[in-house]
Formats: sequence, C-alpha cells, structure tokens
Amino acid sequence: MNAQTHHDQTSIYDVVIVGAGFAGLYLIHLLRSRGLTVRCFEAGDGVGGTWYWNRYPGARCDVESQEYSFSFNKELEREWRWTERYSDQTQILGYLNFVADRLELRRDIALSARVQSAIFDDIRKRWTVQASNGETAIARFCIMATGCLSAAQLPNIKGRDSFKGELYHTGQWPHHDVDFEGKHVGVIGTGSSGIQVIPQIAQRAKHLTVFQRTPNFSIPAWNKPLSPEKIADWNMNRDDYRAIAKKSRSGILYEYATRSVFDVNEDERLKEYEARWLRGGANFVHAFNDLFLDEKANETAAAFVKEKIRSRVKDPQIAKILTPNDHPIGTKRICVDTDYYETYNRKNVTLVDLRKEPMTGISPEGIALGDRIIPLDMIVFATGFDAVTGALLRIDIRGQNGLTLKETWQEGPKSYLGLAVAGFPNLFIVTGPGSPSITTNVVMAIEQHVEWIGRCVTDLKSKPDVMIEARSDAQENWVQHVRDVAAGTLFPKAKSWYMGANIPGKPQVFLPYIGGLGNYTRLCDEIATDNYRGFLIY
Repeated sequence: MNAQTHHDQTSIYDVVIVGAGFAGLYLIHLLRSRGLTVRCFEAGDGVGGTWYWNRYPGARCDVESQEYSFSFNKELEREWRWTERYSDQTQILGYLNFVADRLELRRDIALSARVQSAIFDDIRKRWTVQASNGETAIARFCIMATGCLSAAQLPNIKGRDSFKGELYHTGQWPHHDVDFEGKHVGVIGTGSSGIQVIPQIAQRAKHLTVFQRTPNFSIPAWNKPLSPEKIADWNMNRDDYRAIAKKSRSGILYEYATRSVFDVNEDERLKEYEARWLRGGANFVHAFNDLFLDEKANETAAAFVKEKIRSRVKDPQIAKILTPNDHPIGTKRICVDTDYYETYNRKNVTLVDLRKEPMTGISPEGIALGDRIIPLDMIVFATGFDAVTGALLRIDIRGQNGLTLKETWQEGPKSYLGLAVAGFPNLFIVTGPGSPSITTNVVMAIEQHVEWIGRCVTDLKSKPDVMIEARSDAQENWVQHVRDVAAGTLFPKAKSWYMGANIPGKPQVFLPYIGGLGNYTRLCDEIATDNYRGFLIY
C-alpha cells in the first residue's frame, strides 16, 4: 500500500509507530523492508528515546557497550566503534543517530510530535493516531514503542513550584550545560540515576546535599577504554556471542553460576564474590545459582556488599545510612557505579536520611525538613520513572467499543506475552508488561519483540481486513504465569519499580517476566508457529 496524504493533514499507512528509540528505529527498518508503509511519531526533537531525554551528567549504560547495540545488521556492527566498556549517554545517542542516518530512517519520523491519542475504529477496522504537531495518521496496525523507562516521575511535593532556584529531573534534562559551580545543590533520590549523577555534581558544586529515602546496592563498574584485544575478540566471535546472549536469561554474556551458595565453604564463597566485585558490573549477582531463590543464600551476597560499603565510606554512621536492609540484593535492578560510595567522603557532601528526618515540603529557599530548611540554589530530582506502563497510560488509547487502556489496566496491567492486550485489535506493545524487558539487556528484548511483531504483521499482510488480538483466557493465563514465576523468587520482596512501588496509587503487581529471555523467545516462536496460539484472528 502506498501512503495516501490528504489535505487535512490526515495520512493513511500500514503501520503507525509511537516512539523513535531503539524499538521505533528497528521497527521502521524492518517493516519497510517487508514492503509496508510506516509513520513514526516521536515526542522529542531528536531520535534516541531514553538516551535522548536522559542527558544528566554521568548518564551511562549498565550493559557493556558491544552488547548494548543492534545485532540485526552486520554493516552497522562493522562501521560503528565503541570506545568504553560502559558507554555514556552521548555515545549511545550518537550511535542511534548513526543508525537513523545509515538506514535512512528519518524520512518516516515526525519529530516534536507527541502522540495524544490512538483510537480504534470498529467499523473501518483501523487505528487513528493524533499527534501534537497537528498530524493525524490512520493505519491498520499501531505499535507502541514508547519504552519502559520514558515517563519521568516528578513527585508532587508540597511547595515544589514555589522554589526560586533551578529545578531539574534527570529524565528530562535540558539540552544545555547546567552549571553547578559555586552552588548549593540538592539531589532527591538514590536509585540508578541518582547514583550516577551524585558523584558528578559533587565534583563541581560548592556543596551537595543528598536526600535519601531508600538506599540501594551498587557494584563498581570499573569502567575503562575498550582494549584493541577486546575489540578484536568481539569482531572475531560476535556471531557466537550474540547467539549465546539471546539464549540466556538476561540477554547478556554474564557468567551464570551452576552451583549453590551452599555447595562451597565460606572461603570459596568470599573468593568468588571478590573476583566478581573486581570484575565489576551486574555479573556479581550471578555468582551462585540460588541468590534469587533462597533468602539465606542471598544474605551471603548482601553481607559481602555491605562490608564493601563500610570499607569505602569513612564515617560509620554515613555508611550505615547507605547500607540497604529492606530488600534482598538484586531484587531491585542492581546499580553499577563509579566512585559513588567514595563521594560521601568529600567535605562538600551531606547525606540526609529521609526515614529519620522526613521531607515536609519545598520552600522558595530550599527543602524543608520539619522546622529546618536546607537552603539550595538548585534541586535535582533523581526520582525515576513510572516504569513500563507510564508512557502508555499517558496516551488516550481506546480499543473496541471505546474501551480505554486506562480502564482496562485500572487494577494492574494485563497483556498476553507483553505484546498484545485483549480488546485492542492490531495493537502491539514493544517490551510491555509481562515480557522480559527491564530484567534483561533491553536491546536484545526489543529485537526479539520487533522481529516477532514483524513476522505477525507480514503473515497478515495479504489479508487486509483481518484483525488479531489477544484472547482473554490466554491473557489471564499469561498474567498468572508471570506472577507464579515471580512468586517463586525473591523479587516480590522488594518494594521496587518492578512492582510499581515508586508511584503513589499504582497497583502493586510484578511488571516484567523473569522466566528468562531465552525461554521466552522460544515460547513466542512456538506460539507464532502454532497459528498464533492464544490470539484471535478474525
């Protein structure tokens, strides 16, 4: 079908895509190669998704660079050169712009075009998508590539808008340099973005005050330039490495242990933890195969990291405040840092424990803690995202008979495979709730979803009036399976954004599927081969 453009700014396509990050870019390329017309709407004025918005100092990926990249195109892999073990935001955004240019994707992308609504027409069997740039697109298929960590969460703290100084959120960072020199800065939040931005601000601010409610475990990154030997090894064995990663639990070349904590004595256990600590990164939490299953096993890993915190932070009281005690290690996405704990040894850094001294509001001058006010020139919210579902629910999405996604998910999100929702025909979600997504190398999870959706859309291409949607019973069974798998682990013991616990009023359900990317991929392929088992095709 050729795209038809009307004078009222309404155009007709085969597929409308929402979002131009990793998922949106690959979707454009894949679907175009199958002979489909596409239109992609992107809220930002550039491509890149998460890596377009998160420009804060210290923003860096926690998956190693060579693995955190597309695997579908050998030319892209040969032409791009990563320079560090863990790439920073500028290099990842540069890579995504390179991909957009190299594959000539920009002509199908509308920038500065935030999608406001996506409404299904029961009679015409088409989706109508309206964007903030005044453009309306009608398409047979609508694909939400809105990202799991794209809806920034700015807490509604009393008096927030009265603050006279500068106010920023790490997930909505300005495109200009922010000057911290000579300023008193407050950072609220010590999750992944806080752990990355705090050391950077501390080096430049006159004084930094960190406001912490919940401490998190963090493992050193030991980031460094990629050696010629590492680059050569990757180039020689890339295909094998990719195949191994895609079949693994996390989509990452971790060293997954095959033995239990209790298969070894204490000396061997500590030796293994030390070796993984010195290697750095999230590989640490795969030191033994029962760390996510057995509380006693998990406690041995947590105790090791707690001792490391005490050894890196000079003040025992500060170390105690920074030491997590409310969740098993790894049940919140493990953080990876550069000099995070050492930052609290600086004379210009103060840590406030909000559990002992709660924040009562924000005044024009700073942050109020009961009767006292911490004077500040700048406040940085490192308060994360309304993860997985937030970006979707901020769009007015309506399926059959005007049913809204917000109503459907009022008591928690339900989907089939994290790909489709009953009552919403020809609508697909990339890395939606109930898929491996945020518990994996998300680029590998995105590729798997895009390729599955591409297969499905291609299979239906010759049947222009046929629709596909998740069956209600299959959806219910999948949701229960996701919960059962999570319940067999320690993950639900943490009040994490995996559970939506960081958003007031959000239903507390475990959002991702933790059965493993390799297992999930095999299941999705079997379902597609079995005439899309669990889907209605009508």
